[in-house]
Amino acid sequence: MMRRAAILGTGSALPARRVSNAELAQTVDTSDEWIVERTGIRFRHIAGPDETTATLATAAAQQALAAAGVEASAIDLIVLATATPDQTFPSSATKVQAALGIDDCIAFDVQAVCSGFLYAVSVAESMIRAGSANHALVIGSETFSRILDWEDRNTCVLFGDGAGAIVLGATEEDRGILSTKLHADGRHNELLYVDGGPSTTGTVGKLRMKGREVFRHAVVNLANVLGESLGAAGLEPGDIDWLVPHQANARILDATARKLDLDPAKVVVTVDQHANTSAASVPLALDLAVRDGRIKRGDIVVLEAMGGGFTWGAAVVRY
Repeated sequence: MMRRAAILGTGSALPARRVSNAELAQTVDTSDEWIVERTGIRFRHIAGPDETTATLATAAAQQALAAAGVEASAIDLIVLATATPDQTFPSSATKVQAALGIDDCIAFDVQAVCSGFLYAVSVAESMIRAGSANHALVIGSETFSRILDWEDRNTCVLFGDGAGAIVLGATEEDRGILSTKLHADGRHNELLYVDGGPSTTGTVGKLRMKGREVFRHAVVNLANVLGESLGAAGLEPGDIDWLVPHQANARILDATARKLDLDPAKVVVTVDQHANTSAASVPLALDLAVRDGRIKRGDIVVLEAMGGGFTWGAAVVRY
């Protein structure tokens, strides 16, 4: 039997501060109606001074470990997806490792912005399948509020902070990650980027985006990679029990479902409550749907995302 990586448990963490559109409208030239109509977003969580990408990631990881019934000492791989690390180096994954009391394991960050969690899942799954690890923590964690231009109403209303995590374990059962497909096209840098970095400006920089163009690429790319990943798993759109997409914009979610002729009721939606949490959005949504009982053992679940770069990807999982 083929060695696979199965999802043993999920977890998530959100900053304590929850910000409504109405509260945002007190300091930004916007309104609840404007934001909801264009994005579907109603709330987002904003990290406080003592909340960081690593602290949120640690809290999500602890939840996932508890749900999986796995001790932290059994983890031999941590892959943390983030575009907003605590420090330029070392990786935030090593901070999570230390916080969990793990003396030695493989630990590193991956950076593919909103697709980061899919990239991290693919890397961890490959290492488990190859025998390089037996139990992995895969985390998406972001504090995008720290790189937003709060005077740009077209971008600052779209994002929030949070973390989601899964524990992957080696299995020879007929479940787990059935396929992953990843892509990137660096020609579109100017459509979604941060205008700073250690090697260029010596500053963190602020997020910049041309929303209309990103929307157009997202709908096409997400539908294509979803079909590609299903094909690799020998499945069709009708086999999907749940689609857990990147939570960027309610209209992208609707358009993707329509393009695949997928029942909207099978799409897990959290963008209204969390906004776009970048690499955290897929694992956050996955954890919510597992904990409220929608996603059950044996369900075919498809995870997909697209982000700056452009990067995009999908994974098909028998939960």
